[in-house]
Amino acid sequence: MSVVLSEHLPLLASAPGGIQKLRGLILELAVRGKLVQQDPDDEPASELLKRIAQERARLEAEGVCKKSKLLPSASSGEFYSLPKSWQWSALDPLVRVMDSGWSPACIETPSPSSDVWGVLKTTAVQTFQYLEYENKELPAHLKPRPECEVAAGDILITRAGPKNRVAISCLVETTRPRLMISDKIIRFHLVEGGMYEKFVALCLSSGATATYLESAKSGMAASQMNITQDKLRAAPIPVCSTAEQQRIVAKVDELMALCDRLAAEQADAGSAHARLVETLLGTLSQSTDAADLAANWQRLAEHFDTLFTTEASIDALKQTVLQLAVMGKLVPQDPNDEPASELLNRIAQERTQLEAEGIYKKSKPLPPVEEEDQPYVIPEKWSWCRLGQSVIKSGAGWSPACESRPREKNEWGVLKVSAVSWGAFDPAENKALPANLEPRPEHEVVAGDFLVSRANTAELVARSVVVEDCPQHLMLSDKIVRLKLSKSVVGRFINLANSCSQARSYYTAVAGGTSSSMKNVSREQILNLVLPLPPLAEQHRIVAKVDELMALCDSLKADLASARQHQALLADTLIDAALEAA
Repeated sequence: MSVVLSEHLPLLASAPGGIQKLRGLILELAVRGKLVQQDPDDEPASELLKRIAQERARLEAEGVCKKSKLLPSASSGEFYSLPKSWQWSALDPLVRVMDSGWSPACIETPSPSSDVWGVLKTTAVQTFQYLEYENKELPAHLKPRPECEVAAGDILITRAGPKNRVAISCLVETTRPRLMISDKIIRFHLVEGGMYEKFVALCLSSGATATYLESAKSGMAASQMNITQDKLRAAPIPVCSTAEQQRIVAKVDELMALCDRLAAEQADAGSAHARLVETLLGTLSQSTDAADLAANWQRLAEHFDTLFTTEASIDALKQTVLQLAVMGKLVPQDPNDEPASELLNRIAQERTQLEAEGIYKKSKPLPPVEEEDQPYVIPEKWSWCRLGQSVIKSGAGWSPACESRPREKNEWGVLKVSAVSWGAFDPAENKALPANLEPRPEHEVVAGDFLVSRANTAELVARSVVVEDCPQHLMLSDKIVRLKLSKSVVGRFINLANSCSQARSYYTAVAGGTSSSMKNVSREQILNLVLPLPPLAEQHRIVAKVDELMALCDSLKADLASARQHQALLADTLIDAALEAA
């Protein structure tokens, strides 16, 4: 490997996608003749190719293989330069036999044993890897075709399928008996006494050969493409002495094993880092009060640069902040604050008055919060309550058949659930109301609305937002519940409480639906959510503190993204330098 690369291996390996790039570089250097030193005593490629041509001519004369078709010659001018003793060749002169298999209607399950014939699926062919278990059982009434049986020494390449699965190749080093190749797999063997199968298999997935094969794919759609045998035969192959081919393959194996170890070490380090972050964030959650939290936070803050170095760790910090907020540990309590119980009494009186005046319909009584419903101890002036106890009025929207585009200018539109799924209200997520339908102004969204998704994926159902501001003429869909909160609560605190782990556990337990791709909760279930309610003044202090800490988390993420971008750029520069130095 080049000196430039060796000196910076740890940096390259730790860059985003660095190990994958390192593997690609190893292969690129290998097929360029830059991975191992040339031996002046090695036979030049020209002599090897002469000997292969003589053997090929003998096989053609004996009828063992067909006479080669006239194919475009592979000249060094078309590709990168090779070492002096190397030479370009098309694949065809190196091949003794090339064929494809048979694709009968098979049983979907794999062949249960080597006594039962099976047909390989194209997924049996992975880059540098043969997976014999990727097969389908041949029905008992069909006679097998032994001439299609795969054997050790076969080089396989996928002929048809989605674009990213065409021209994938591997060498079969060992295989169980009674497995046939399908007609979507091309198989070939090399002329004996010259080319090393592992080296040719390596070339098919690297350098100019891989670039050529990518361009040789054809088809009307990316979902169904193919490559012909003629195009495969014309593929350029860099040729060197058999001895150097074997040295290159041995070095590639050695370096790929190194990459495997680096990947394993990174995975182990990542797991250890995640456990450390989880443990230290746990000390924050165990803080007895705001003063204890401040001390624990300070100790943690001294190591931010080493602890919060991944998106997952920063997300864990965000979740911890959210949990501390709803546990009453994020800000100090003020003994002069009005107890939350008084807020709840005032809200109940407000709702009763509005119902008595006929402004709102009488609401269904909510069950009391029992002791077993309370997952942790909250501060003295806080109260456990149902979400519905902070609500003056609730309702859902309307879902007419809308146009597939967002509304324009002052048109009426209907919100999609994605408008309320990601923590902030997004009015752009809407569909235009058709001109032939009359809008329903009673469903129009206004500032102050607290919106909850009633139907969505398991992860996103019951996600909520507070509408800070909203353009005119946007209506709720019937998959969104609107809650009008009392002025005695802070909507953004209620949103925090609806997003914490306790709330998510509740919604997971009560959500209906037969699949994780579509879950639903009822308005009644949303109103019955148990949440902790602090005094009004403390709600404001908590929201302000959460904003401050979330801004810090966002700053950490931005710094992380910037550092990764620079690291990736540096890694690419090092790879370019390694190739140039080679």
